[in-house]
Amino acid sequence: MTLGTQIAPHLPYLRRYARALVGDQAVGDALVRATLEAALADPALRAGLNGQRVPLYRAFTRIYATACTHGHAGAGGAAADLRLGRIAPPERQALLLTAVEDFSPAEAASIMETTAEAIVALARAASAAIARDSRTSVLVIEDEPLIAMQIENLVQGMGHSLLGTAATRAQAVALLKRGRPGLVLADIQLADGSSGLDAVEDLLAVADVPVIFITAFPERLLTGGRREPTWLIAKPFREEAVRAAIAQALFFRAPAPVA
Repeated sequence: MTLGTQIAPHLPYLRRYARALVGDQAVGDALVRATLEAALADPALRAGLNGQRVPLYRAFTRIYATACTHGHAGAGGAAADLRLGRIAPPERQALLLTAVEDFSPAEAASIMETTAEAIVALARAASAAIARDSRTSVLVIEDEPLIAMQIENLVQGMGHSLLGTAATRAQAVALLKRGRPGLVLADIQLADGSSGLDAVEDLLAVADVPVIFITAFPERLLTGGRREPTWLIAKPFREEAVRAAIAQALFFRAPAPVA
């Protein structure tokens, strides 16, 4: 079985994790590419992957640690500058692995080469840091009322304000006239058949803000064939995963003032 065949089912999610760590699609993809190049160059590493998700993430974590130390992706000449502000501390790595990537503490411990107890402590520390994050104004683009209400309650429970909730692209554009959000949470398919992707493009044309997409089919947005979201959560979502994504997105960018 070729390396590509082995890792194909896991690659979209590794790319999602990589960009969540660094807050940038290009840098995240460069780190993933460096991981694959390292596996191709090292038969022992390639054999150790064995088509399994945990060894693949562990190999990536080693490349990531090297990149953080030396300031580039390292393997195979795939350079990607890592500013100090893009280096996610271990607490956030542990939280992303368990909350967003849905690894157990034992699996995350194997990936980060530590203990399950340490992972639990690290994730708990990250959760505490979330409560201290700067508050911002949030725009929700979601056409399912119950899900929209759940997201509204979640972001307000984290201390953020709500700019508004839109069920269509037109409603999202109208809300932008009221103010610019510091964060957007968006579905892909909206009530009138319009696209959350298009609504976000409208927003990004006038304001550079982090966007977290929440969709039932995240793998369809991680094909490498077009500009892809940096932040992506799968439906049905766990609130812990959304909180982690919000905290990580705001970690890389100063939020706009609360409306």
